[in-house]
Amino acid sequence: MAKKVDDGSYDGSQIQVLEGLEPVRKRPGMYIGSTGYDGVHHLIKEIADNSIDEAIAGHATRVDVRILDDGGITIADDGRGIPVDKHPKTGLSTLETVLTVLHAGGKFGGGGYKVSSGLHGVGSSVVNALSTHMIAEVVQKGQLYRVEFERGGVKVPFKKVGPTDRPTGTTITFYPDPTIFKETVTFDYKWVVNYLRHQAYLTKGIYVAVRDDRTGARDAFYFEGGIQSYVKHLNIGKDVVSENIFYVEKQIEDSMVEVAVQYNDTFIEIVKPFANNVLTPDGGTHLVGFRAAMTRVINDYARKNSLLKEKEDNLSGDDIREGLTAIILVKLPDPQFEGQTKNKLGNPEVRRYVEQVMNEYFSYYLEENPDVAKKIVGKAILAARARKAARAARDNVLRKGALDGMGLPGKLWDCSSKSPSDSEIYIVEGNSAAGSAKEGRDNKTQAILPLRGKVLNTERARLDKMFANKEIVAMIQAFGVGIGDAFDINGLRYHKIIIMTDADVDGSHIATLLLTFFYRYMKEVVEGGYIYLAKPPLYSINRGQKKTYAYDEAERDRILNEIIEGRKAKGVVVDGNEDVVKQAGVTVSRFKGLGEMDAEQLWETTMNPENRVLIKVKVEDAEQADAVFTKLMGDEVSLRKSFIQAGAKKIDLEELDI
Repeated sequence: MAKKVDDGSYDGSQIQVLEGLEPVRKRPGMYIGSTGYDGVHHLIKEIADNSIDEAIAGHATRVDVRILDDGGITIADDGRGIPVDKHPKTGLSTLETVLTVLHAGGKFGGGGYKVSSGLHGVGSSVVNALSTHMIAEVVQKGQLYRVEFERGGVKVPFKKVGPTDRPTGTTITFYPDPTIFKETVTFDYKWVVNYLRHQAYLTKGIYVAVRDDRTGARDAFYFEGGIQSYVKHLNIGKDVVSENIFYVEKQIEDSMVEVAVQYNDTFIEIVKPFANNVLTPDGGTHLVGFRAAMTRVINDYARKNSLLKEKEDNLSGDDIREGLTAIILVKLPDPQFEGQTKNKLGNPEVRRYVEQVMNEYFSYYLEENPDVAKKIVGKAILAARARKAARAARDNVLRKGALDGMGLPGKLWDCSSKSPSDSEIYIVEGNSAAGSAKEGRDNKTQAILPLRGKVLNTERARLDKMFANKEIVAMIQAFGVGIGDAFDINGLRYHKIIIMTDADVDGSHIATLLLTFFYRYMKEVVEGGYIYLAKPPLYSINRGQKKTYAYDEAERDRILNEIIEGRKAKGVVVDGNEDVVKQAGVTVSRFKGLGEMDAEQLWETTMNPENRVLIKVKVEDAEQADAVFTKLMGDEVSLRKSFIQAGAKKIDLEELDI
């Protein structure tokens, strides 16, 4: 477990005050990104990140989070505790200053934290401003101090409560303000668990725990291996090139570079770059340095050991990164992020730091592990050959700009609208269903692309194999975004891509194959919210001229029960659903597939925007989505079997969490 360091140098003089707090409630989006679900959970991150910073600095060993059943949340650590002495500039206690004055924090002067995730240091005061109620407690030298706030203002003044046996540290409890967060103020336990798990991976030796008073759920995490454990977690279910994970941790000047690398047998690259424990999804200088070093080191090794022929071109970065799983974690005293959301790291010196470390230590790793090195190079060479084959296949199959949407597949029944925002395309299983869809559609805005059988499992296929599959090629042509290095989301021809398959096992399998293709090779289309699942009804309930559709057994029974209650109200003696069917002339029929519906039924139930049920496909957790697709579509049968058994009760597509 991490050990605490007490250097006695953390006091009020290290807290610098830059400006007041008033703007936060007026424009909360400027400080937390949004006032919806993401914004509510960003509040947790702002407070918990301060506790994590204490651990990074060596002053804390654990963080505890507790979701309260009254709508609040408590975040506690065993760090040094926010200073409680009188602040030299404000005249208030430093604790009050930190929580009520914008840009007051220990992350500005350099004395409080050498490394922190905070960019502007506004976190605690922003959370206070956007909460109906906040309670802050600090324990220092055996004494408990406390202050309470209401919407950013002091409610119960700062005071010394008295002696306590509690360990040193800070405890913050807050309640998001529903007048600010109008969409929701309910905390998502799964979000909290995922966030804390990541922080435990990134801060080796720290213990983090969460409990939910609403449900009794509890989780705790502790990873002595840090980011090595993280890489191992990401590669669960995949055949790895070697169990020996490359790992390096190196101090360069005033910064720390930590990298873990392991290759697997897939064709997908998973590289997660972090700066001071903050995920930077758009990359930045640390990612640029890592990629440059990897490409150089592997090519140098391949040339030096004659694994690349003299006339062969160098391996590209894409070739080298196929099947790569890596975590890049840099810690630096003054991170320069792009934007308050910290999506990209901008420090130019960090590229040099990471490149220097990887050039030296990954070279050592390859030299000391020649068998692993040959497998890595061999995998990259195969990727290069497949890339060339894919280019040749693309040129052969999709001539004359077809990848750009200029050439469309012959079996596509397109819509007349040329506006992507008004256009939607139905991917339909089976010729009979496609025929009904074509006849029943609104041809101004709805296009139909029929599929023949099950498409290729793209979890286990490179681009060259995909270009040999007519169904995959047809989709690439129809969507207009291209694929691989030719992919461009701006070319998307339809802003709704609707998968319409039978409501049975085969239909679900086809839908999963399609989702795998979209997630692995058109991820931006999924992330942009353009993919939907159509939900056709399972039952038709007819009573005279009145026709009703039920989308599952529960809805079928509800409709029949309504008929029963209606007949009882009229004094008719009814004994169960069978009696209803016999007495009232009700017929209940189950659709075996879309092909059984005529054009009118298909339009009325599944395609008419006024009646249809569409399920929007969202990826809330990329790691979880990757793991699900690996389990469902990979080679490991035992993982797939366990996943299916665990989720056997989730027979409704709406319950599938990807």
